[in-house]
Amino acid sequence: MDRQVQKPEGVVLTRKGLATRQRIVEATSALVREHGTAATTLDDVRARTATSKSQIFHYFPGGKEELLLAVAEYETDRVLLDQEPYLSELTSWQAWQNWRDLVVRRYREAGVHCPLGVLITELGRKTPAAQALTGRLLERWQDRLRVGVEHMQLSGEIDPGLDADRVAASLIAAVQGGVTVLLSTGGIGHLEAALDTSLALLRATGVTPRWRDPESDVASMG
Repeated sequence: MDRQVQKPEGVVLTRKGLATRQRIVEATSALVREHGTAATTLDDVRARTATSKSQIFHYFPGGKEELLLAVAEYETDRVLLDQEPYLSELTSWQAWQNWRDLVVRRYREAGVHCPLGVLITELGRKTPAAQALTGRLLERWQDRLRVGVEHMQLSGEIDPGLDADRVAASLIAAVQGGVTVLLSTGGIGHLEAALDTSLALLRATGVTPRWRDPESDVASMG
């Protein structure tokens, strides 16, 4: 007999039920990636998951909107995971460049059908739950970037006088601004430009002396 599991909203699901619910979420995420939000219907989800209409509404009583919110929650975890191992190890400019390349590649592959765009550009505008979910994601993301900025400040690679938390917030704004343009136009160029410019400006604030040729120093003393 399956052990029962209590969900936060008070609905009790068995292990099997949780697995079914997760399978529906992952299948819907894939459909959104393939066809976009508007073109993905509950009938598509039923066909992809071999579930009935009653099953869909059992796990997602709010219908498509609730299901898309669950997809967005699933995608928020993937957003941070997809940026590893670099996001947690932003200790050199090469690591920052690797992080930048990873972010750009992820959104280039997702294109206009990025499932997280559902949360940021659609659900987040009208659903308090989606706004709260977005806030939690950005808080976690900003915290990891802040740690990276602080590390670079300690090594003199970034001006220690800058507010690390505000720098991290500006980097997220650069990413999300570029993603918004991507979702509107299909072009990745604005995201690349925003990240490249932000990182170049940060790098220019460094106070670490440039490497000098010892022989040149000797010659200048002679």
